[in-house]
Amino acid sequence: MYTKDEVITYVIQEDVKFIRLAFCDVFGTQKNIAIMPNELDRAFNDGILFDSSAIKGFGSIERSDLLLFPDPSTLSDLPWRPVPGRVVRLYCDIKYPNGRPYEVDGRHILRQAVKAAQERGIAFLFGAEYEFYLFKTDENGDGTNIPHDNAGYMDIAPEDKGENLRREICFMLEKMGIIPQSSHHEEGPGQHEIHFRCSEALSAADNATTFKSVVRTTAARNGLYASFEPKPFEGISGSGFHINISAKSEDGKNYTNNIIAGILAHIEEITVFLNPSNNSYKRLGEKKAPKYIGWAEENRSALVRIPAAKGECERIELRSPDAGADPYLAYSLLIYAALDGIKNNLTPAKALNENLFEEQPDAKTLKTLPENLEDAAKIAQNSSFVNNCVNKKIIKAYTTLPR
Repeated sequence: MYTKDEVITYVIQEDVKFIRLAFCDVFGTQKNIAIMPNELDRAFNDGILFDSSAIKGFGSIERSDLLLFPDPSTLSDLPWRPVPGRVVRLYCDIKYPNGRPYEVDGRHILRQAVKAAQERGIAFLFGAEYEFYLFKTDENGDGTNIPHDNAGYMDIAPEDKGENLRREICFMLEKMGIIPQSSHHEEGPGQHEIHFRCSEALSAADNATTFKSVVRTTAARNGLYASFEPKPFEGISGSGFHINISAKSEDGKNYTNNIIAGILAHIEEITVFLNPSNNSYKRLGEKKAPKYIGWAEENRSALVRIPAAKGECERIELRSPDAGADPYLAYSLLIYAALDGIKNNLTPAKALNENLFEEQPDAKTLKTLPENLEDAAKIAQNSSFVNNCVNKKIIKAYTTLPR
């Protein structure tokens, strides 16, 4: 957790040559601008100007000036860059020229959600389980649809050809201060998964964004293409972004049931943000990706489940999101949904203990997630809950821009 002065000292002492000021567009895609060390003090004090009209979902041409202000607590080396000419990265807060926070900035939105939870005496922690595919590249270095291997769930080398690459990813993350909990080969050919422990919401979202860039960079360094596409192949496991949530309350109460009920009550309204592409909806409803809205203990066919883990790993797990989701926005909306469940003392319906992929429940008794992006967008547009949680610019982007 560096301060401004400590960052400047680090840059001088470690002979840093470039500072990448990172931020995300409205869909959570990481962007950055690189500055030289002599510009760093100005960045902290006055911000670095950029053209927001060129960023998807951001400003219009006539009001396009926004400023990046680096957050010193997010300082990290980029370990894949050469030591001579060292490069560091800082995540930034986005502001208008008058100093007002930019309402579309995911970090600002998440800070507001965390503040709302703190006012109720609750701290939410988030952990991520990311799945992704590794594909071979062609003679031009572009990704193909040929998986890197044909291994299956938790296979080992030599069938698992991604073992060393996962190891390299974990080492890269460790050097950046992010400690993975576990990693393994997933069910699909060339598919992998890496887990992270729960941590404070903003750092968890920063780390999730960093993770995706590390995976893509490490794969490219090894002549491979990493894909977080939700459903690359029909009939084969899709790639999810399972979100683990735990909560600590000042009053010592266990709000698990209220949190589950709040999420289930609003999941249809926020699905377009958790599953933001047309391809997202090809994944839902098969291969352990949920379709029906309900919860259970352990049952991996349920939308929300309570894993058997105890102690510090005790949590609830939401299984519908995919890696196309912006973690800042996803965590924000889940906090607000959970708070609604707590505020109104909501309780979930009975647990769903059957295999929902084999035993099809009566459609009249169980709701389902939206079947496509268009339906999800309409539900979000008409949701008073969503309109109260996020700016209308974000809703417009997610319901009108092609993806």
